[in-house]
Amino acid sequence: MQQGHIKKVTENRKARHNYHIEEEIEAGIVLVGSEVKSLRNGNANLKDSYASIKNGEVFVYQMHIGPYKFATHIAHDPERPRKLLLHKKEINKLYGKINEKGQSLIPLKLYFKNGKVKITIAVARGKRLYDKRESIKQRDAKREMDRIKKERY
Repeated sequence: MQQGHIKKVTENRKARHNYHIEEEIEAGIVLVGSEVKSLRNGNANLKDSYASIKNGEVFVYQMHIGPYKFATHIAHDPERPRKLLLHKKEINKLYGKINEKGQSLIPLKLYFKNGKVKITIAVARGKRLYDKRESIKQRDAKREMDRIKKERY
């Protein structure tokens, strides 16, 4: 099968630092026209966003999509809750996973795939401070090893 054209809009880099990612799921997202235009300009931010399940539907909260400056009608609310498009089975599976203690739904990246806006959400567990320190140590050690290899060859 041929992979579709993918254009990344934004990524939540802090998520991998602050959470242990356990499972990733791709979903569609319900947007209005000016939001899509704004995303094509790369005007989005996932920094403090999160997802939750309400009445059998999944919503993303605090995802900032800046207003499109050429919109002729009333501009959209930049941080309104946005509905995600998932199958009922996927929603039920997510519901079972996030009901465990310490689990959350975190948006990881927002991108265009075959002309459609997609979002990757993850079932994640928050890291403790010592986990974050350990991650930083491992990253620094790997960086140092790569630097030594590069100098040697």
